[in-house]
Amino acid sequence: MVQNNQGSRIVAHAVLILGIAVVAFPIYYTFVASTLSLQTILRPPLPLLPGREFFTNYATALFGGVGRIGGVDVGTLLFNTTVVALAVAIGKIVISILSAYAIVFFRFPFRMFFFWTIFLTLMLPIEVRILPTYKVMVDLGLIDTYTGLTLPLMASATATLLFRQFFMTIPGELVEAARVDGAGPMRFFFDILLPLSRTNIAALFVILFIYGWTQYLWPLLVTNSNDMNTIVIGLRKMISFADADTEWHLVMVTCVLAILPPVLVVVLMQRWFVKGLVETEK
Repeated sequence: MVQNNQGSRIVAHAVLILGIAVVAFPIYYTFVASTLSLQTILRPPLPLLPGREFFTNYATALFGGVGRIGGVDVGTLLFNTTVVALAVAIGKIVISILSAYAIVFFRFPFRMFFFWTIFLTLMLPIEVRILPTYKVMVDLGLIDTYTGLTLPLMASATATLLFRQFFMTIPGELVEAARVDGAGPMRFFFDILLPLSRTNIAALFVILFIYGWTQYLWPLLVTNSNDMNTIVIGLRKMISFADADTEWHLVMVTCVLAILPPVLVVVLMQRWFVKGLVETEK
């Protein structure tokens, strides 16, 4: 029986290691390519060990500018993308938690009608909404602005639904006790609901940060200046149909830098992220 258990563990670990290798190898290969010169990349086969151009390539990409995106450096693209990802994540959470709080704990006419109206927006594909939204941004003069990049992405029916479902599990006795204690709506929200919701907020923040970081279609439409591009848009512009016209060493540097922030967010918030997804008792 012990031998069977040991055999199962060995097989499980072997499968796990194989899966990690399959997932991690392309990332490692990208990192290796980011440390090589352009001539080495264009002359296959590509080495499996990092080269000597690490500092040169990364310094050139971060501060020197890339020709195919108008001389804009990757540092600017990273800053733009960070602003978008943080604004979208925080904005979605704030709007969603407030709307769910109003729907669950306040009694006003057409309360459920408004909730189901929010919920029905999940059934509208982005292609249906994107042209009217773009027209509004043009009319308001928000093209090539951080407001135009982030504001239309902040509403979230999914996050509102998740917060509503969680708030509905809060015992009515807790609400009555807070009312008897003299807690008003704002004090109840900040002193009770927010602490109880911290794991949900953390899990949603990770998901929404990655959602904002990987946005492509909306930033492509709402930005005309290379200075306002996100890193995904900049990465696409850096790639030409002809290999000789593409600075592949800088493309690989950009790929590595584009991966790092979402990975850091997931790693740093992993414990809270898992708790927010699996914890049932508050």
